[in-house]
Amino acid sequence: MYYPEEIVEEIRLKNDIVDVISGYVRLQRKGGSHFGLCPFHNEKSPSFSVSQNKQMYYCFGCGAGGNVYTFLMEYEHYTFPEAVRTLAERAGVDLPEAEYSEEMKRQESRRAQLLQINKEAAKYFYYLLRRPGGEQGMRYLQGRMLSAGTIGKFGLGYAGKYRDDLTKYLKGKGWRDELLQEAGLCTIDEKYGTHDKFWNRVMFPIQDINNRVIGFGGRVMGEGTPKYLNSPETPVFDKSRNLYGLNLARTSRAGNIILCEGYMDVIAMHQAGFGQAVASLGTAFTEGQAALIRRYSRDVLLAYDSDGAGVKAALRAIGILRAAGLTGRVISLEPYKDPDELVKNLGAEELQKRIDGAENSFFFELRVLERDFDLGDPEGKTRFQQEAAKKLCGFAEELERENYIEATAEKYRIGFEKLRKMVNTYAYTAGGASAGESAVRPKTGQQRKTSPEDGAKKTQRLLLTWLSEDAGLYRKVKRYLAPEDFTTDLYRQVARRLFADLETGSANPAAVISQFADEEQQREAAALFHTKLPLPGGDKREREKAFHDILVSVKTYAYEQDSRRMERDTDALNRVIRGKKALEELKQTHISLD
Repeated sequence: MYYPEEIVEEIRLKNDIVDVISGYVRLQRKGGSHFGLCPFHNEKSPSFSVSQNKQMYYCFGCGAGGNVYTFLMEYEHYTFPEAVRTLAERAGVDLPEAEYSEEMKRQESRRAQLLQINKEAAKYFYYLLRRPGGEQGMRYLQGRMLSAGTIGKFGLGYAGKYRDDLTKYLKGKGWRDELLQEAGLCTIDEKYGTHDKFWNRVMFPIQDINNRVIGFGGRVMGEGTPKYLNSPETPVFDKSRNLYGLNLARTSRAGNIILCEGYMDVIAMHQAGFGQAVASLGTAFTEGQAALIRRYSRDVLLAYDSDGAGVKAALRAIGILRAAGLTGRVISLEPYKDPDELVKNLGAEELQKRIDGAENSFFFELRVLERDFDLGDPEGKTRFQQEAAKKLCGFAEELERENYIEATAEKYRIGFEKLRKMVNTYAYTAGGASAGESAVRPKTGQQRKTSPEDGAKKTQRLLLTWLSEDAGLYRKVKRYLAPEDFTTDLYRQVARRLFADLETGSANPAAVISQFADEEQQREAAALFHTKLPLPGGDKREREKAFHDILVSVKTYAYEQDSRRMERDTDALNRVIRGKKALEELKQTHISLD
């Protein structure tokens, strides 16, 4: 939901960031800031700074930063509206009622009804499991060595042996057939009329991150088929964008997410103390699920079945995780098939050892690839090395690729230069990229030098930090400077808001960050106000020269960019004319820091 900017700002002002973060992190005052151990990465020396003056936090170790909204979004994994609502409640601010169109009202009403039906169904299944008719389901769960506490924690239940148990119950509550069908809980056909989708099954309620029941999975009792049955897609249940157990795993502080294949694996791992376990919902792992995981952790461990199908699924998931910018590692479960079996036979301590020793996903891929070749045969060994070189082409970032080439060369006793040459050769040919992908063309030698664009962005960050810390400077340079001098959209948005606030004397970086609802944008915007300034305690003349050089650099880069665009952009032509005049004047102007 959208909240007016003035409400968002009122809530922020009424929630002092030091007070809020102190509820999560032990802070100690040092000078004008408070410091503590960063809650977003492991560290022994405090590098996490909270500024009461700026109403911002920033970690000089991992780069996490933002205002009070960003903190709740990162720490509690809230969306921006959820963070606004939480802080509004904390500060006693009444939020305005949402304004919906008639169609939106109808859709929201429908969704609310479906969620209520699911909740009623979950309660009914939970009740049946504990009734005399549910003994078979309870025996199954107890036979899987689940405790009463675990069964209750996951809300497990039982769907009775008759085809219309749930339908009769829900219709008795006043729900119509069409809604029961839309919720995915019943089927309507000519032979049986309206009847239950789930019957004679142990039931696994599926909850979203807000703990609302959105669907179900059911495991048949006996030899019926299918063995596992899941709710169909509904207006409240999208299998590709939800994960079983994530409502619990999202609050885990393990620092990683363990991705399993099935419901029982997740439940067994939670019972064993591994509360970060989740599973996909009866479908292959998807890009949407990877994006969801990314909100909570960048480190994902795969605990897929060790059989052929599990290995194939793991290889597919590795590619999806890598494309989403997530680090994947693979937990060895052998000689057992799945995490549930391993925990039952070897215990939680052994599983923790397996987690600690999880295999890098790329080397897992190579180990699986080895099975297709006889490495004792020169021809087989050569073909394996060729396939490994092709896989190494998949690393687009040069430093990362070089590190993997070095590690692969060492592991398989291939000369580093020979392997790198092979990778380069494949990268320059169609053989170095899979179908539909452009070949990566790695360069030999040292890591890429900083580009002009990187240098420009750094000077722009320096300028924004300096102006936010010394508001009086803006009056001296505003005649030379405009938001359009900043070369990325986010930088321009920050500059536009900061300059407007500086004009009124009410500039506050924390307020600038609030205009972004996306967590990544908030984090990037926060970094614009925490760039390390040159010569912080140095000679005044040296600092004045440094500031002047930064300002000239920002203007020069903007002028050059506009000059390249002016043939196709009238606005750029006008900026070039103004920019040239400003640069000539600026180069002759002394700017005092007094």
